[in-house]
Amino acid sequence: MSLFKKTNAKIFAKPSEKVTPDVIYWKQLGVPVLLKEFGPINYIDFSPVEPYHFAVTSSARVQIYNPITKLVHKNLSKFKENAYGGTFRSDGQLLCAGGDEKVVKLFDVHSKSLLRVFKGHSSAVHRCYFTSDLTHITSFSDDKTVKIWDIPTETKIAEFSDHEDYIRAGATSPVSPTTVISGSYDKTLKFYDSRTSTTPVFTVNHGHPVESVLFLPSGGIFISAGGTELRVWDAIAGGRLLARISHHHKTITCLCLASNNSRLLSGSLDRHVKIYDVSTYKPVHNIDYANAILSIGVSKLVKTLFSGLLLSLYRLIFKLSFTSNKMSNSLKVFVDYRYAGDKLNVDAVIKHEGRDQLSQHDFLLRKFQYGRVLDRILSPYFANKAPQVSVAVMQELMRRKGLQKALVLKKDKQLISFLKFCFKHISDYRFTMTLIDAFSTFLDLFEDKLDQLSTEVLEMLNRIQKKLKEEEELTMELVGLGGVIKMLLAASSVTSEKSQAPLLPPLPSVAAQR
Repeated sequence: MSLFKKTNAKIFAKPSEKVTPDVIYWKQLGVPVLLKEFGPINYIDFSPVEPYHFAVTSSARVQIYNPITKLVHKNLSKFKENAYGGTFRSDGQLLCAGGDEKVVKLFDVHSKSLLRVFKGHSSAVHRCYFTSDLTHITSFSDDKTVKIWDIPTETKIAEFSDHEDYIRAGATSPVSPTTVISGSYDKTLKFYDSRTSTTPVFTVNHGHPVESVLFLPSGGIFISAGGTELRVWDAIAGGRLLARISHHHKTITCLCLASNNSRLLSGSLDRHVKIYDVSTYKPVHNIDYANAILSIGVSKLVKTLFSGLLLSLYRLIFKLSFTSNKMSNSLKVFVDYRYAGDKLNVDAVIKHEGRDQLSQHDFLLRKFQYGRVLDRILSPYFANKAPQVSVAVMQELMRRKGLQKALVLKKDKQLISFLKFCFKHISDYRFTMTLIDAFSTFLDLFEDKLDQLSTEVLEMLNRIQKKLKEEEELTMELVGLGGVIKMLLAASSVTSEKSQAPLLPPLPSVAAQR
């Protein structure tokens, strides 16, 4: 005789650990490949065009890696001192970088030629970015100034000097070539427009020395990082604070966008990379590293995530070699003793498998006592503490077409218990569909006998009707609200691609040829 199949109540139970699509998505990243550099990784930037090479700025050079082979594709080493902030242009043809030499250098990525040298800063240049029109470069320096350079003429066209401390962070607007924002160690961010004047349009206070700042693709929202906090600002509203995010316990050093600009990544000295949903600014995943993180970069198709660490990677390589030696020793032991068990006499022992104890409702289901099953699952214990069991048994009763048989013989008291259970749990998303089917079964059974039901039963039916109406109205409002939110956030998930003719790299200037 085959065993009775128990009722599966786990399908309606709350999940013990919520596994989101983001967790599944980011866990698809493979085993990290360690690339050794001679100094701390100052900046990482991915080319926006295929095959999505990434530039690693470290020590006195900028190395361009192939993301597939993980080998050096180009080596830009025309630096006498430390280089900082190597950044690609949006067409992937040019790369600019600052450094301790107090100049900004412009390179041709394909030929490695030095095309321009922009002179004018009196201290190290830590960040430089191309503007959205592709013909200007904005540089941010320790001399407390922000300068905008014209690439064709190799001249300065604008300068801003309102900060009181080093400027280590900055960003250019993805929609306006004249709009830039700078972040300084004086804890402030200043929003500039080169068309108006040299004074900032507005200033916001981050509260900590600013380490990184970036624009969302819409250009209307920017995010700053400093201390252990991320702050989200509305540029259109004059720098209104939208959100404060604090999930790191050490200084945040870098920011990056990924997944079609719908995810924000932040790296910190606490050795964690936090991934946030841009629509809610809530963390959706976390990636741990062995050392403090100075910079992060993500390829356009999110096939490669590169993180620059503070310390050398020799220690990690040593750990890997130590693990391999340990495995080889265990293999030797296995080889030495692999035939040791041939002469041993072992008795085969088969464990006795006892019968599983059936629960009371499963026992009654086995006896086809549907009325008693319904009374059992509508008892106060199941109705209040284990509603998932009650709903699972109701589903089994409907599958057997036994719910009608159980309800038809019930008195008003039992019918009221059934309707109260439906009224209480029908708004729970786990039980909604099953309880709607159960309630429909009740209506089909008693639709011709409503005048014979008591006033208490009719009152419960009216309450359920009102609740279903409220749920329907709430659902329609939420659907409308979701549409409004999608419309407002559409600009933050668009790509920054532009359908314009590619700009040819300029010829090297006289200063670059020296």
